[in-house]
Amino acid sequence: MRTSRRIIFALMLGATPVATPGFAFDGAPVKPDATLPMMNQPAAAQAVTAQALKKAPPAPPATATPVAASSLTSLQYAAEGGHPVAQWKLGRMYADGNGVIQDDLRAFEYFSRIANAHAEDSPSAPQAAIVANAFVALGRYYLNGIPNSKIKADTDRAREMFSYAASYFGNADAQYDLARLYLKTPDASRDDFRYGARWLGLAAQKGQHQAQAMLGQMLFNGDRLPRQPARGLMWLTLARDNAAPDETWIRESYNRAFAKASDDDRAMALQMLEHWVQGKRD
Repeated sequence: MRTSRRIIFALMLGATPVATPGFAFDGAPVKPDATLPMMNQPAAAQAVTAQALKKAPPAPPATATPVAASSLTSLQYAAEGGHPVAQWKLGRMYADGNGVIQDDLRAFEYFSRIANAHAEDSPSAPQAAIVANAFVALGRYYLNGIPNSKIKADTDRAREMFSYAASYFGNADAQYDLARLYLKTPDASRDDFRYGARWLGLAAQKGQHQAQAMLGQMLFNGDRLPRQPARGLMWLTLARDNAAPDETWIRESYNRAFAKASDDDRAMALQMLEHWVQGKRD
């Protein structure tokens, strides 16, 4: 993850040096295995089944115009042979409409193949990141469903997908999505919030910029967490530096926090950023 020096220098405007302690998202060390709900491997492997899929006919050659027909055929051949990288590439192509006609159901099928075949692969296996990302993609499909298909919105199934990728593979995107499910539940219990905050902290520590932005907002505003404006500004700065061009909510959140922060808060956030750049994250 890159951290631009211009972002750090921005915090120095009007700031004066202030001593600061080590930091974590809630003021205490984050323990990945502390009271987090885990999902057993067999259950997750069974969660994605071929019965949930509505088979689509093979795409005619004309749909592959932007992509060389030979390249598409090679990917399809490799995918049919069980190659997870090819299955992932095709899944993303159909999900994004990149070089082929956009087709969420086809994308869902390719991601499902990966999840079904590799759910119990070692988290250190070369393809582990692809497998985890496939679970995340499936979880996001289950959140909203796929129109005109058998894939209906199912929050519980989405939670299973995110939980497995977050706990078994340690995937930061899954941890963020899982945190949002816990934190955004209208009738969230105290345990729900505790789980959500811990998953959010884990994702932020791994550099997931959306988690950093959300956590920064909560800490700066004192939203269900003890207010820590300097730490919140630190997280928002990191998130702002890595936000995509269309993620205006992150830049706006940073700008509001920076404008409201005191000189002392800015100085403390600066020191926290310097610790982060140096790899001192305890």
